[in-house]
Parts: sequence; structure tokens; C-alpha cells
Amino acid sequence: MLKKINPTITTIAAAAALALVGGFGINALTQTDITGSAQADTSAPVPQWAASATARVEPKDGEVRIAGEVGGKIVEVLGKTNDQVKAGDLLIRLDDEDYYNKLHAAAAEASVRERERADEPATGPAQDRRNAEDVLSKAHRAVFAAHEAFDTAYRAWKTDKGPENAVETARKDLAAKQDALTAARAKLAQVQNEPGMPLEQRLESSLALARSDLTSSELALERTRIRAPADGTVLNILARVGETAVPSPDSALVAFGDMSSLRLRAEVEERDAAKVHVGQRVVVKADAFPDKTFEGTVTSISQSLGAPRIATRGPRRPNDVEVVEVMISLDGHPPLFTGMRVDTYFKLDNQAASTSNTAAITKTN
Repeated sequence: MLKKINPTITTIAAAAALALVGGFGINALTQTDITGSAQADTSAPVPQWAASATARVEPKDGEVRIAGEVGGKIVEVLGKTNDQVKAGDLLIRLDDEDYYNKLHAAAAEASVRERERADEPATGPAQDRRNAEDVLSKAHRAVFAAHEAFDTAYRAWKTDKGPENAVETARKDLAAKQDALTAARAKLAQVQNEPGMPLEQRLESSLALARSDLTSSELALERTRIRAPADGTVLNILARVGETAVPSPDSALVAFGDMSSLRLRAEVEERDAAKVHVGQRVVVKADAFPDKTFEGTVTSISQSLGAPRIATRGPRRPNDVEVVEVMISLDGHPPLFTGMRVDTYFKLDNQAASTSNTAAITKTN
């Protein structure tokens, strides 16, 4: 006959067994510590990158947003998105009828003053000054005429009504006339600095004022032309015929940039600013190209902190975080779009580690 086991005895036996097993576990952990495995688990992780930041893609010298210098109705749009243009090419023309009226009136006034001055004789240094002023005035009128001829040839070519070689001929003539204007200014300054130069007479002063008004009228007319500021690409045309241009930076008519190469404008948080330096290599990832990485080099670092202007992915960035702008030149011609947001990873100085990190990013993504 089996005897009933006392529950108290059973409980004591179970506790003893658990203590025995726990003892073995403690001995095993102590042995692991000796071998060094536990020390590897508790050590600080080796950083993969010096720093990371969000960045925006820009043209070589940044994106230029061109607004009108004066207000007016848009009467002609010659530029198109992705056009390759040269400095001075006409992109947009505003209504200029009123400007031409003022220009013709100023030209007539200057012509009258020239005839009046001819009746007032001059000799010696005063005559030299007159001659230099006349040459300068003719140079101004020649540049204006060359600009008009260039615009006529360019508009004809853009509307398939004229040959391209006429544009290049007009461009070269305009450049020559501008060089002549520069030389005429220098000559007049030299003559005016000669010793013993007499003061201008009344009719000479009146002519100088009339010529100044004429030049101002030419410059006012030129402000109705929106031109390419440099050789580059028209990124976007924001103007339409019939709209009214407003002289405000917030009302740009053309987005322009040099697409011969690309750069990044990265925002590195203040805590990581000391980890970034000029010449540092950078790895770039874009959501549009998940299987590709691009590389570049840090070219400049801002010396002042500011508020972030690029929205970050994931959790919202605290409002009190300040960043430093870092410019990065991209290698080659990556297929990235201007304005695209990308992630940048600044390599450690250890090139071997950096190479493996690049492969790790490609594999992870």
C-alpha cells in the first residue's frame, strides 16, 4: 500500500532542485565571463558612420529663381523647360510699348542738345573731353542697337523664322560693341583726370543730362527683358503669356541652373558638426533609386548655425535643434533631380570601414 506524500516535503524537494540548477547556471555565466564572450556583448558598438544628415539636390551653383525687375504684362515667352541657353539669351519679354515712347522722346531731346552744343566752341582739354564724351555716347547707342538686333535674331530663330547662325553672328557683334563701350568709359575717365581740365559750360551740362536720360531710358527698356544670367539650363518656366509679372522674389518667372554637375545642401545637426570636415567622402541614398548609392565630397561647411529648412522623414525634429549647412559635390552625373530629398552618410576617416559601410547600405536597402 502506497503512502501519501506530505505536500510540504514535495515543495522543499522542488526548491532544492531549482537551487541546484540555478547554481549550475551561475557557474556557466561566470565561465563565460572568463572567456570574454560576455564582455563583447556589453561593449559599446563600433560606429558605422561619422554622421548622417538630410540633404537637397541642387544644380552646380545652386538654383536661380529669376523674377522681373519691373512689373508688366507678359507678352512673349521664348524659353522652354530643359532649354540649354547661353548668358544673355532672351527668355521672357514684358510689354514695352510705353518704354519705347519714352526712349524716342529722350533720343530727340539729346539730339537737340547736341546741335546746341555745337554752336559753343571748345579748345584744348575741353575739346578732348567733348570728343571722349561723344565716343562714349555713340558706344552706348551701338550697344543698345546690337542688343535689339540680337533679340530680333534670337526671336526669329526660336519661332523657326530665322537661322541659328544669325543668332551667333549677332551675339559676337554685341560682345564687340560691349568691349568698345568699356574702352570708351576708360578713355573718358583718363581724359577727365588730365590736369588743367576746365569746368563744363552750360550747354555741355545740358547735353550730358539729356544723354543720361537717354541711357536711363535704354536701361529701363532692358529691364522688360528676362534673360539667362549665365550658361545653363532652364529648369522650369513659371510664366504664361497674358499674366502680369510682379517685381518680387516670391514671384519668380524662371527657375535656372547649371546642370553640368550636381551638388547637395545637407543639414548636419549641431551635435555632429565637429564630425564633418572639408574633403570628407559621403555616401548618398535616394528613395527613387533604392538599389543604388552615389558618392560625393564635402566642399564647404557653414560657420554659423541656423534653423533646419529641410523636412525630415520619420519622427518630427525638435524645434530647438539647430543645424549647420554642408555643401557636397557629387561625383559624375548621377540621375538625381534638383530639389530631391536624399539621405547622406559621412564616411569615417578609415577608408576600409567606409567601403564596407557602402556595401552594407546597398545590401540593406
